[in-house]
Amino acid sequence: MSVTLQVRQVLTLASKELSDRLRNRWVIAVALVFTVFSLAITWFGSAAQGQIGPRSIEITVTSLVSLVIYLIPLIALLLGFDAIVGERERGSLDLLLALPITRLELLLGKYLGLAAALALSTLAGFALVAVLLWQRFGWNGLYHYGGFVISAVLMGLAFLSLAVLLSVLARDRARATGMAIALWFVLVLVFDLLLLGVLVASGGEIAGDGFAYLLLLNPSDIFRILNIFSLDDVRNLHGLASVVPPSLGKPWLMGGAMLGWIVLPLVLASWRFKP
Repeated sequence: MSVTLQVRQVLTLASKELSDRLRNRWVIAVALVFTVFSLAITWFGSAAQGQIGPRSIEITVTSLVSLVIYLIPLIALLLGFDAIVGERERGSLDLLLALPITRLELLLGKYLGLAAALALSTLAGFALVAVLLWQRFGWNGLYHYGGFVISAVLMGLAFLSLAVLLSVLARDRARATGMAIALWFVLVLVFDLLLLGVLVASGGEIAGDGFAYLLLLNPSDIFRILNIFSLDDVRNLHGLASVVPPSLGKPWLMGGAMLGWIVLPLVLASWRFKP
């Protein structure tokens, strides 16, 4: 009975968080951003080669990866960075904790509501491109695209988990904002450059399976591997393709690593959020 009551409380908090995002049109705004950019990339991505519209599903997915790898982590971090610290600054955190809910229920309710908003906006934003690809390539063309969308949602949830962790650790919203932007900068822009720099500086001597597995330390690289290294025609477009062994491209391994990035920050946030 108590387990059912706890689940109900978490779902109630999640529903409120989602309804707040729907009410302030956050979901609609993000979905429109994804729709406009994804349609533009899909339709005009091959204009330089004298062709309008998608040439192949592989090239289309690779082009969209470049969009998602920058936008979704930033959106997820900005969505969740004030989930806890914002309530603390507004003085509403003590009021929420005075209710018959635990800190874990509050944390999970906040996360699930934000996760639903992020997933909903992502799926809605890429829906029109799915229709376009289905018209051009049929159901077979949607196989890779469906995997791309699912992995994009999972990457967003991973960065949202990191944002919630930062929100628990930060003392105020200003610090949480700075930490979120710094984390985006490091994981999305700097991490791969550092690995490439080390690889070039060593003359390729340290390249190997062990070095390649360092990519698992970055959820955005896991997303890249799922969507680029599994496509033989375009895997060489990424600078680290030469050091990635075939064993690292297994979907179950990458999916498990991504789930780890979703769960572990939440576990740390729950531990840190204790009274």
